[in-house]
Amino acid sequence: MIVKPQESISWRMSNAPVAYGDAVALMERRVALIAGGEAGPLVWLLEHPALYTSGTSAKADDLLAPARFPVFATGRGGQFTYHGPGQRVAYVMMDIRQRGNDVRRFVFDLEEWLIRTLAHFNVRGERRAGRVGIWVGRKGGREDKIAALGIRVRRGISFHGVSFNVEPDLEHFSGIVPCGISGHGVTSLADLGITATMHDVDLALRAAFESVFGATVEEAG
Repeated sequence: MIVKPQESISWRMSNAPVAYGDAVALMERRVALIAGGEAGPLVWLLEHPALYTSGTSAKADDLLAPARFPVFATGRGGQFTYHGPGQRVAYVMMDIRQRGNDVRRFVFDLEEWLIRTLAHFNVRGERRAGRVGIWVGRKGGREDKIAALGIRVRRGISFHGVSFNVEPDLEHFSGIVPCGISGHGVTSLADLGITATMHDVDLALRAAFESVFGATVEEAG
């Protein structure tokens, strides 16, 4: 059973693309405030301009097209990933200490959030041992990744989070080995033949999040 935090979980959405550096700066500030007891948890939904990020386990050889898009080194776990238009990114800043201080359970819950969101669109998302992210089965036994995860924890507070492919340009993923996993593809709702707006996905994300983590409130201001 999930232990819910005492503070309300704030929910923020940005309609315009957010520069990666600006997003990291905001997360850094919020994490410090949460750790100091000056702010509560926050989930922030946004899109980024096209870019690649490298996590703490990234291998240089997995960046196949280094000049294609800006590349940002980041302190989150994981390897290389792509962010860009048509992909919903959700940054999750929460006090894991108020949820049993169990990072593995927290990651499991983030995965469950994504799986329940996909179920809203009648897509079966699955975990795979040894492969980070959420996967969907395709014809011929192929499996493609539709959502990625990568978090960092500082002073018991999580930041960074998840990305969910709604209708990004999937060819942009060819500039990296996504999450260091070769031999598998990347997909999206649009690629699966599902017509859904970003607003549709946002509604599903929020409902699924609340079913796993508890109620949310709109971020004031």
